[in-house]
Amino acid sequence: MKLKKGDNVIVITGKDLDKRGKILSINHEKNRLLVEGVNLYKKHQRPKRQGEKGEIITIPRTLHASNVQLYCGACGRGVRLGYRVEGEKKVRHCKRCRVAL
Repeated sequence: MKLKKGDNVIVITGKDLDKRGKILSINHEKNRLLVEGVNLYKKHQRPKRQGEKGEIITIPRTLHASNVQLYCGACGRGVRLGYRVEGEKKVRHCKRCRVAL
């Protein structure tokens, strides 16, 4: 997976189409990402103690990595990611505008 924690991504399919957010965590085994402010679900929670009211809480769920693209600030859109070697470092870059990310 070429995406990393902290990258800005844009959702390219599903109910949250065109929403942007930062990657909070990655599950490499299942190829899933937790993105800030995206794929939020409401859960009804029972009262824990007597006399307390139940509540509805909002919980973020993970997205599959194939449903997001890296967001390039220079292009202003979702882009594919490439690698190039500059000196002794391997640098990620936008395939569209060739700007290092």
